[in-house]
Amino acid sequence: MAEKDEQKQQNQLNIELSEEVAEGQYVNLAMIAHSNSEFVIDFIKMMPGVPKAKVKSRIVITPEHAKRLLYALKDNIDKFEDHFGEIKQADAPPKFPMNFGGTVGEA
Repeated sequence: MAEKDEQKQQNQLNIELSEEVAEGQYVNLAMIAHSNSEFVIDFIKMMPGVPKAKVKSRIVITPEHAKRLLYALKDNIDKFEDHFGEIKQADAPPKFPMNFGGTVGEA
């Protein structure tokens, strides 16, 4: 029994999360590109009335890890919906006008 506990401790991964990273980043758009060896996911924040959006984080992963991420997201969405109900989606894809719903000034 002690041997199993020791092996379990050896297989544990110690993950550090800095305070800055723990605060997170708000994003409302993701763009995905891929090559034969990697997926690149850019997480972007668009702000109302600002025609320029900023990439807040870029993640580069292997195709295998991209598929694992897909399955992990699916699993978590299923659990979320089991607990809170179905996530509603609009019939049409979101539209992002240049003013993003903000007021437009004229000179």
